[in-house]
Amino acid sequence: MVRRVVTGVSPSGKPVIVSDGEPPRTRQFTHTPGFARSVVWNTASPAVPSEDPTADLTNFVPAPGETVALTVTFAPGSVYADPSWDPIAAADEQLEASPGLAELFEPDNPGMHTTPTVDYGVVLSGEIVLDLDGGETAVLRPGDIVVQNATRHAWRNNGTEPATMFFVLIGAGDIS
Repeated sequence: MVRRVVTGVSPSGKPVIVSDGEPPRTRQFTHTPGFARSVVWNTASPAVPSEDPTADLTNFVPAPGETVALTVTFAPGSVYADPSWDPIAAADEQLEASPGLAELFEPDNPGMHTTPTVDYGVVLSGEIVLDLDGGETAVLRPGDIVVQNATRHAWRNNGTEPATMFFVLIGAGDIS
């Protein structure tokens, strides 16, 4: 579980904690055991929101100037190799749970995708491989930080334990 603490300002102008607990858009995926995602926060403009915007998020890919903060727990690769794993059911679940983002994944090249965003990623636990189009890879461990600049990539967990990352996606506009 991801714990999210959100601050705000009371009607009297005093700084307060307005939320402390699991983000409302948290999901443990059924069709890919060990895969999970939590939308931690998002912004639709530079203004500070007065209410939690995550429940109403309709697109996980932010428009220019918008942001989405989320955690992703990547299941070990063995989950995808298990004969009981159903890629069609898993893809349908991703489409329902991650609107806008899931559509960018390439069916003919599993995991590969490109988003019109600048992403800051921090490895929280486990080990994950950043696989770039063109063959370059980087093995990342807890505390490592990635700045992903709208490049075609995939995340691969070659280990035996889940790997969790925290991302901030910043909408950057057209990447074509």
